[in-house]
Amino acid sequence: MSDLVDRLSNGSHPVSATRYKSDEEFREAVAQGFVLVKFTDTRGGTELGFRIEKDKSELDFSHPSGKLHLVGPLTLDYVPVECVVDLDVRSREGEGALRPRA
Repeated sequence: MSDLVDRLSNGSHPVSATRYKSDEEFREAVAQGFVLVKFTDTRGGTELGFRIEKDKSELDFSHPSGKLHLVGPLTLDYVPVECVVDLDVRSREGEGALRPRA
């Protein structure tokens, strides 16, 4: 396993989805089922894109002060992982981690 995958698989890390210029742009990405999130505590940040698994995620935008729980598969450094992110609806910042998949 690569150092980056190992590091992001241990504990929780700050993440941001502030690449999206507006709330509407972010909501549209979520509705389309694919998001980009950035792990901000790596050298230069690590931006990852993943397909949202709606059955594992909570996508309720009805509470402006609420949280989104996004889960989806991706491959990082040839390692299949699941990205798990909790984001504040308003700031689009939160915490996330990777989970190795079999």
